Amino acid sequence: MKHARPLPNYLVTRYKGWKATSYAENKGWYRHLAEDGQHPRAMVISCCDSRVHVTSIFGADQGEFFIHRNIANLVPPHSPDGNHHGTSAAVEYAVTSLKVSHLIVLGHSGCGGVEGCYNMCSGHAPALEESTSFVGRWMDILRPGFELLPDGDEATRKRALEKASILISLENLMGFPFVKEAVENDMLTLHGLWNDIGEGGLEVYDRDSDAFVAL
Repeated sequence: MKHARPLPNYLVTRYKGWKATSYAENKGWYRHLAEDGQHPRAMVISCCDSRVHVTSIFGADQGEFFIHRNIANLVPPHSPDGNHHGTSAAVEYAVTSLKVSHLIVLGHSGCGGVEGCYNMCSGHAPALEESTSFVGRWMDILRPGFELLPDGDEATRKRALEKASILISLENLMGFPFVKEAVENDMLTLHGLWNDIGEGGLEVYDRDSDAFVAL
């Protein structure tokens, strides 16, 4: 592949440091993971945002979470049309092969993808409206959330749309037959979480009150 280049030196240095310390001190655990395979209890669908660090938030070890990341932590509607569906494939594998017990959708504050959707739906991001925009067409999943936003200032509405991305994803998950079956058979539970990056806060969606509640 002629366009590939060597890793930046700072990444090489960090890797060698990890191999000499963390790996060397836990070599048996890593070999166990390699030989025994993965048996995660939960799948987490989170945003690609570099500030969202799922394993740190929950203090998780390797092998504990099956993590899928995409723009704005969205799950598309069930659409078995023979095309490429990375998120749907990850959900299918987690539920039908790994048989995770919990599926968590984790949104966050200051989400750039959600802001892009907000601007697009407000008519202020024409580039995202183009049919050739991968981001724009992905954010179409969230359009129904924008249409239901309550009145208020822009910051409040954007935060509401961040939480709508979680709820729409949870609703879409139930459109996957294998997810619906697992939930109805008490083999799988769905959870919606929203992380306030600056404050370190975590809110969980409570279906009884239809609201996000601080943990």
